[in-house]
Amino acid sequence: MDIEQLRDYCLSKPFVEEGFPFGLEVLVFKVNGKIFLFTSLDEPQLQFNVKCNPALAEELREQYSCVLPGFHMNKKHWNTILVDGSVSSALLKEWIDHSYELIAKSQKR
Repeated sequence: MDIEQLRDYCLSKPFVEEGFPFGLEVLVFKVNGKIFLFTSLDEPQLQFNVKCNPALAEELREQYSCVLPGFHMNKKHWNTILVDGSVSSALLKEWIDHSYELIAKSQKR
């Protein structure tokens, strides 16, 4: 997965908006006004932060070397994913989907 594939995948989801609220080097994707994924455009290797169920976040960090505690985020609820080729694009999309669903569900009334 590269940055364009990541962007296209995020924008394919319902009600998603992209923006640069933290400056031109950080691309942010929101659903219903809340962040579900962001990525730095300054890094030589693609990486992104996604929200995650706390128990699953720990499990993923133990199982995959490309999953780290969320950089600059609440490490209980956020993971940083290094896109280093060690996991499939399908698995990356599952993690993106999980984050999207957590945020979208939390916004429903």
